[in-house]
Amino acid sequence: MAQYFHKEVARLKKKALSLCALVEQNVHRAVHSVVHRDAALAQEVIDSDDQIDMAEVDVEEDCLKILALHQPVAIDLRLLVAILKFNNDLERMGDLSVNIAERTLFLAGREQLPVPYDLPELCAKVLEMLKKSLDALVNLDPEMSRQVLASDDVVDGLHRRMYTWIKDAIRKNPDHLDDLLHYLSISRNLERIADHCTNISEDVIYMVEGNIIRHNAEQAKPKPAHATAAS
Repeated sequence: MAQYFHKEVARLKKKALSLCALVEQNVHRAVHSVVHRDAALAQEVIDSDDQIDMAEVDVEEDCLKILALHQPVAIDLRLLVAILKFNNDLERMGDLSVNIAERTLFLAGREQLPVPYDLPELCAKVLEMLKKSLDALVNLDPEMSRQVLASDDVVDGLHRRMYTWIKDAIRKNPDHLDDLLHYLSISRNLERIADHCTNISEDVIYMVEGNIIRHNAEQAKPKPAHATAAS
């Protein structure tokens, strides 16, 4: 029975990692479609969302089946609970990528405005957080997860600066209101993707250490290098 359980869990992990790859690809496509005003790439993001939705449902059903049949405890239970949680985060990131792609389709057909000055930096930071959060998930690396949590404040700051820039731009260029509001929506969706990256990172820490750190700022801080080496 234990051998069958571990086979089922291994199959579930494989499906979850495949979903990670699909979502990461779509986030990258969405971001690049915005930066390069690439309508065709944006359409690819929209068209592939059904595949992500089906994969998310498949992972959830398998996870619930394993929980019902095997009633795992301790670390096995933590693993399955974490998979259920980050599975939902991945699906939401897929939806947010579609939102960004839809904004791109609108902007691609309009007169080109100067890209808000913080947008490329915001895009790069969110992609970095995404990569680190998924790498931490694959490698079960809580310290890399803490690096992701530390980066979230940077993304929040960039989003606030984008909001200020766009607010000023609307005052100066009211004729471009629709375009600027679409850029604001893109910034907001990127910031929300970063939030889901932090959720995944918190789940990794929970899986490995058994600690729920959502409301514990001290446990979320990256540990000093010497402390990590000593442990």
